[in-house]
Amino acid sequence: MSALVVVFCGVLGLLIGSFLNVVVWRVPRGESVVSPPSHCPTCDTPIAPRDNVPVVSWLLLRGRCRHCHNPISARYPLVEALTGALWAGLAAWFGPVAQLPAYLVFAAVGVALALIDLDVRRLPDVLTLPSYPIGIALLGVASGVHHHAWPFERALIGMAALFAFYYVVAFVQPKGMGFGDVKLSGVVGLHLAWLGWSELAVGAFAAFVVGAVVGIGLILFAGGGRKTKVPFGPFMLVGALIGIFLGGPIGSAYNSLTFG
Repeated sequence: MSALVVVFCGVLGLLIGSFLNVVVWRVPRGESVVSPPSHCPTCDTPIAPRDNVPVVSWLLLRGRCRHCHNPISARYPLVEALTGALWAGLAAWFGPVAQLPAYLVFAAVGVALALIDLDVRRLPDVLTLPSYPIGIALLGVASGVHHHAWPFERALIGMAALFAFYYVVAFVQPKGMGFGDVKLSGVVGLHLAWLGWSELAVGAFAAFVVGAVVGIGLILFAGGGRKTKVPFGPFMLVGALIGIFLGGPIGSAYNSLTFG
């Protein structure tokens, strides 16, 4: 049963990844993600269903449009593969449990937000804000299914706590933290705290560690400087993944070292 869930989520994730490519391109431009149908960005020819199979079509076409033969960015199949891998990984990690849909949605929105932030240095409210009621609803249903209220209550506390922390950081250092990051922080806190305080602490801290490592790398190897602006949203989302998958083990290891 678990293997079937992993395969199903992986395949569905590939399809969702194809849609996320549309979201990442159109949302920052204020365009509809539904209409018009997908088309070649160079010649505007609609993409036929046979040319819209995630990853496979790009490989068969050798990364070029069937009609105008202009290159199609490798980012398209990479986003599809990444989303499929994340969904399969989450399904393998959680198994067929009631809270899995919440984390699948969180991962999909996270991929879109990270790429948009990298492209335009912005985290659109149209993606971030609906993630609050969706995440709260899905985790609330999971809490009801498990007949255990505390994880849901902890999730709401973690959401408020991480939001408050980021709000203070943005207030103290407005040039270093955008309010889009503040709005995203509550969504991250919600999903991490459902799993536990260790996941919340590790995921929140990991965002700053990953950001620092990347910043140092840019300075050392890419000619960056102290004033080089790097979007923080992707680091928050990478940190969230670290918290989800490694927060429990890291927290247990820390407690063992500290308290024996």
